[in-house]
Order: sequence, then structure tokens, then C-alpha cells
Amino acid sequence: MFDTLSDRLASTFKNLRGKGRLSEADIDATAREIRIALLEADVALPVVRAFIKQVKERANGAEVSQALNPAQQVIKIVNEELVGILGGETRRLRLAKTPPTVIMLAGLQGAGKTTLAGKLGRWLKGQGHAPLLVACDLQRPNAVNQLSVVAERAGVAIYAPEPGNGVGDPVKVAQDSIEFARGKQHDVVIVDTAGRLGIDQELMQQAADIRDAVSPDEVLFVVDAMIGQDAVNTAEAFRDGVGFDGVVLSKLDGDARGGAALSIAHVTGKQIMFASNGEKLDDFDAFHPDRMASRILGMGDMLSLIEKAEQTFSQAEAEKMAAKLQKGPKEFTLDDFLAQMEQVRKMGSISKLLGMLPGMGQMKDQINNLDEREVDRTAAIIKSMTPAERHEPTIINGSRRARIAKGSGVDVSAVKNLVERFFDARKMMSKMAQGGGMPGMPGMPGMGGGGAKKKKQVKQAKGKRKSGNPMKRKADEEAAAARREAAQSGNPLGLPQGGQDQKDFELPEEFKKFMG
Repeated sequence: MFDTLSDRLASTFKNLRGKGRLSEADIDATAREIRIALLEADVALPVVRAFIKQVKERANGAEVSQALNPAQQVIKIVNEELVGILGGETRRLRLAKTPPTVIMLAGLQGAGKTTLAGKLGRWLKGQGHAPLLVACDLQRPNAVNQLSVVAERAGVAIYAPEPGNGVGDPVKVAQDSIEFARGKQHDVVIVDTAGRLGIDQELMQQAADIRDAVSPDEVLFVVDAMIGQDAVNTAEAFRDGVGFDGVVLSKLDGDARGGAALSIAHVTGKQIMFASNGEKLDDFDAFHPDRMASRILGMGDMLSLIEKAEQTFSQAEAEKMAAKLQKGPKEFTLDDFLAQMEQVRKMGSISKLLGMLPGMGQMKDQINNLDEREVDRTAAIIKSMTPAERHEPTIINGSRRARIAKGSGVDVSAVKNLVERFFDARKMMSKMAQGGGMPGMPGMPGMGGGGAKKKKQVKQAKGKRKSGNPMKRKADEEAAAARREAAQSGNPLGLPQGGQDQKDFELPEEFKKFMG
């Protein structure tokens, strides 16, 4: 969603690099480019004005003029101001002192509330809670059935006493769900309310009645990030009519302009708490303004990547694998390689994971064109091998390759390439595990040179050797002293001055040797 904005900002900052000092004209030009980039991204005009004003004031101040690298300082300012308009610090859920904590979802029809209820339930379950989804959208056709399916997929409980499709009282269902949650030991209740195609009084009144009936600890307003400026208008109408405590952005994986995300927190004064960025129930997480700003500026999001890895990879398994690699390359087999690959797949889309790495914005086209099915093909090839072949790939000859290729539905060349890549990867991973680091980068901490064989040190250039003959050494020293004295007196060649006796003059030893 932020690709276009990221590209515009990257090209703007590129023009600043290499300048030792930024003039007022440079700052004005940069501010103008940033303003155009934000407006093209559909950011609300009041937000753009406030943002540019802050950036210009800080850029014209001492923190840039006295900086060693003014361009980096401007990027730092833009990053900090982006974090500011995205809400500043990360906002956490407020949990009730006495369970259950009641969370009410509100928003327009089609914003993705029902699916998001399942995502939020699954996320809370992963945090150690026992959530309960409540079906209070009794007007939209099959809304109750949809929530039931989503709850089942998320592995959370649901309270749906009414069939919906226009039947039942949503306020009574919401009230009864609290007692049901207490009886079944659910510590979080997520109330899914009805939406409309537009803002109307009936919607506002029903949402307000449910709010008064259950006294929610958090009212979350679900916004479709793809509707642009209208998202801000809708949020303001809900804030004034019903009130809400936080915002949830859905469909952040779309290709629409992301102005809503950059505008809504600043305009409404309510922070974005969660973001949904995919169709799967796992594509949901807490919203971190600093990490989102970092992604927009192409700096990556290493913290989110590390968190995903910690959730997916077992510490015991990681230590076991490290111990294997330290013993030697042959200990790492194709079975281990397959297990590691499947663990990475559990973290989500490979292209999304690569996008979190710093500097990957320059390889955007390659990442977008990445074929996710290549991982599945690799897994199919490995699974077509016998246990002996996986343990010792060196035994794979021509006839075995043909059998493996036939079993996995690929060409023989694909099997050969996989085995060759595996040997290279195994060698590199073993080298890194033993302290050698990345090949070709010796001497850098953690990047090679630790346990690897050290190269011969280049001998330092020595000074001019002194002669072993005392007479010759004394003559050399006198000649050198004469040259130094001549240089100090303004005669760098050591030639005699006009007042000196020319018959006593002798060439230095070096010149005599040179002249033969």
C-alpha cells in the first residue's frame, strides 16, 4: 500500500545525499517533494500541512545545520514526524480488572469486521487469553454463519443464540453474552456489531445501545484502509455519534493509496491499535507507529521479523541445529534443510518477510515477482528422495536423479541444481556456526574470519636499511643530515648554495649509485 509513497520519498532523499551543507532552498525543495508525495498518497490536507510545517521548522534549525551528515538528519526528522502522525507510541489493549474484558467492533459494512473478529480472537488466544466471539450482526444475510465459520477456523468459542438474517435483538444478545462468558470462564468478549453502507442514524443508535448495554472496555473502529479520504470522514462521524477508543486498519495489503493510515490517527486523535494485512487469520498484529514509519522510509522492520521468528521457531530446536552445524557440514542433512524451510513458511509469505529487511525497497520488483511455489517444488523434490539419499546426498547419481525428478514432477536439472545449492548452503552455514561468518568477509565480527583459517598478513614496508660498515653508515648519516638542513633552508635537492665552496661538494651516495 505504501510502495508509491516510499518510492517518492526515496527519490527525494537521494537528491540530498552527498551535500555537505543544506541551503534553505534545498530544504524548501525537499519539503515541496514530500508534500506532493503525501498528497498523492491521499493523506488529508490538514495532516500534510501540519507535517510539512514541523519538518521545515526542524530542518531549518540547528540540528541539521550543525550535523555532520545533513541528509541523514533530514531523514531522521521525517521519520520522527511520521511516527508522530501515525500515533506516536504503540497503544496496547486495556484489560478489565475484573474479567471479562469487553471489546466492541464498529464500522461500515464491508470494512471487514467479522473476519477481523476472528483474527483478533486468534491473536488474543495466542497471547494466553480465552476469547469469546459474539454475533450481534443480526441483519446482514448469513453474518452469523460467517462468524461461526471464522470462529471455528480461529479455534475460538462463539456465542450466537439468534439465527440472524433480520431475526433477533442484538442488544439482548450482547447483554446475555457477558453472563455466558463469566459462566464459561472466557476472559475476553469480542462483540461483532452490524454495519451499514453509509452513516445513518439507525446504525448510530443501535451501536450506542449496544455500547450502553455492555459498557465495553474498548470500542474499536474498523476502517477499510482502501477507501482513502472517506475513511477519515467516517471515523469522525463515528467518533461524534458513538465514540471509540482505538482504530483497526483492515486490508493494508491492498494496492490502494495508504493516506487513511497516515491521516486517521492525527485527525481523530485516536490511535491505530491493530492492522490486518492479508486474508489469512494470521495476517494480523498490533500496530507499531515507529515500525510502520520505518517501512515507509524503506528502512525495513527487523523487530517484527524477529518477533515472527520467535513465535515460529523453537529455542530447543534452534540450539539442536546449531550444535549439529558446529560438528561439521555433513551433520546437516536434507531432512534438516526441509524442516528449516517449513519453519520459514510458517512465518508467512516469503516476499513479505524479505520486505521487512532493511534496504529491500531497492529490490521491490524482484521480491514482488518471487514465485512462492518454488518452496513447495523444493519440498516435493526432497520428499521424493529415500531416507538414505536425504541423509547422504552424495550418493545421488544419474539414475537416482531421474527417479526423483519423475516422483516430484520436475526436470532432472532441477534436482541437480537443488543438490548443488544444498552443498553450498551447508558449507556456508557450517562455516558461520563455527565462527567463520559469511564467506568472503574475513575479519569482521560475526561476518567471517573468526574460526576460519587466517590469511598471511601483509608485511609492513620497512624503512631504509642501515649499512653494516661503520664508515659507510657515518657517511650516509652525514649526507642525510645535509639534505635535511638543505630542505629546511629552502633547497630541497640538497645542492650547494651560491656562497658555498663548490669544490668540496659531493653527490650523495644514492645519486652516485643511480648515475653509475
